[in-house]
Amino acid sequence: MNSVIFEERICIEASPQDIYSLYTDVENWNQWDKEVDYSHLMGDFEIGTKGILKPSNGPKSQIVITDAIQNKRFTVTSKLPFCLLSFEHQLQEKGKVTEVVHRVKFSGLTSFLFGRFVGKEIYKGLPSTLEGLKKRAENNV
Repeated sequence: MNSVIFEERICIEASPQDIYSLYTDVENWNQWDKEVDYSHLMGDFEIGTKGILKPSNGPKSQIVITDAIQNKRFTVTSKLPFCLLSFEHQLQEKGKVTEVVHRVKFSGLTSFLFGRFVGKEIYKGLPSTLEGLKKRAENNV
């Protein structure tokens, strides 16, 4: 299957538990991610739970949690025409810091088109999203 992937990483002076708690607080993602206008889950933070996410520069979309291992990783996906958009988040403890990886993946028939146009815009925002997460996590410790 065709796929296009964008990835950024950062080291945060906070535990994976502290960072994961910011992820599970879906209603407040926009407090550390300026790319999100609002987000909401219709249930608990677990595989299969659906929600809504409105990016600051795009249409409101339905999301679903497709992977979640507490304090390690989670993935939300959204359907596009003939394409699946996945936002993968990974946490790895490295001594006193946690390495955080945010990966955006487009897979499917139209992944090249969405990756080229939508993906490049999302990729531009990844560093500031990670900086926002870092600032929030380190100030909450």
